[in-house]
Amino acid sequence: MIAKTGAFSSFSVNDLNQARSFYSQTLGLQTAETAEGLELEIADGTKVFVYPKPNHVPATFTVLNFKVKSIEDTVDELKQRGVRFERYNDAAIKTDPRGIFWDGDMAIAWFKDPAGNILSALQSSKR
Repeated sequence: MIAKTGAFSSFSVNDLNQARSFYSQTLGLQTAETAEGLELEIADGTKVFVYPKPNHVPATFTVLNFKVKSIEDTVDELKQRGVRFERYNDAAIKTDPRGIFWDGDMAIAWFKDPAGNILSALQSSKR
């Protein structure tokens, strides 16, 4: 029954106007406002729903991963657009000075939206 239906992901933000600006202008995504919130359209046709929540608390995990061809180019471009990348230096995850974590064929860089939700750019092939 449920295996043959469509699905979409969603997460909350505390300020829908800030979210719209960040996702459309900073990240360059197509957005559409609905009565309930904001629909983000990812390049492959995937849709993600962002909804306002007055008592929003950011997730402590990554809520949205963007697959990219070049992590380094993506980090550079997003930094120019004002995005600040998270830096980690613990036993499990150590990022380089640019905020990129390298692990074999995978590279990932985490950043936050204005509501504090954790997002990432993810490259799954060798550099």
